[in-house]
Amino acid sequence: MPIRCEIVSQDRMVWSGEADMVVVPGAGGEMGILPNHAPLLSTLKPGFIKVVRNGEEEVFTVTGGVVEVRPDKVTVLADASEHVAEIDVQRAEAARKRAEELLKKTPPSAAEHLAAQAALQRARIRLEAARRFRPKRGPQIQSGPAEDED
Repeated sequence: MPIRCEIVSQDRMVWSGEADMVVVPGAGGEMGILPNHAPLLSTLKPGFIKVVRNGEEEVFTVTGGVVEVRPDKVTVLADASEHVAEIDVQRAEAARKRAEELLKKTPPSAAEHLAAQAALQRARIRLEAARRFRPKRGPQIQSGPAEDED
């Protein structure tokens, strides 16, 4: 019996479907969630969400948020999330470079510094996801601009 999973970002439904297992980067570490899991509410750290169904794994980035687990459903409310196939590596690399340059400027305001650190973290997560989880061959989905790349 599978568990229902929904991954929702601030602006869209990222993924919805049945899963055999969902792995999320919880505040206390990586959590594997199976059907009939005890109810749980946790914050999420930046990292990767893995959805396993029929032996196949789909991977999504997440920059933070919360996860609600019920015995029959996992709901991820993400600050930002995208499927690994949606990652535009060139855009992520450009965002990483912009953030690094902003952090080198002296002295950035506290707000600019925090924004640049967050942008750098998002870009690094995207690049790591593309490097580790994207198929080496085959079609790649190129999406429009993500809500937090600039």
